[in-house]
Amino acid sequence: MAEHILDPADANSPSPFRRWGLWAVLFGALALALVFFQIAAPSFEPKPSAGAQIGEIAGEIKRSAWRTFLGLPKPEVKAEAASLTHYLAIAAPILGIVAILLSLISGVLRENWRYTAYGLGLGATAIVFQYFWWLALIVAAVVVLVAIIENIGDIFSF
Repeated sequence: MAEHILDPADANSPSPFRRWGLWAVLFGALALALVFFQIAAPSFEPKPSAGAQIGEIAGEIKRSAWRTFLGLPKPEVKAEAASLTHYLAIAAPILGIVAILLSLISGVLRENWRYTAYGLGLGATAIVFQYFWWLALIVAAVVVLVAIIENIGDIFSF
């Protein structure tokens, strides 16, 4: 009789997949995995060297300045096709928010507090980590642009 009570495969035991907290943990873990994949994905794409990219940026600045100086019209902007990383930038924080909401539901229903805490932690970590990652990218872009602008005299030399 004691075996029957301790048997986790008992037909009367509730399924763990019927708990909001477990789904919160799963969505939070998926959101965090998507954030990490979003960070790593661009490194797998073929790209020119950093010097070539900076040279292209500097050349574009030079062409734009000459067009403005000579009063020429601006070229048409070409629409870039959306890639998987563009969708990940939107999907990861949404899944993090879903994990937080499911954790709140789990807490209100007084489910196991560990599910609530883990789901809340993973969802919030995914959102915060992506935010700081984008902030770091913006800071790096500003540093590169400042370096280009400081050397603008060399760009316009003939």
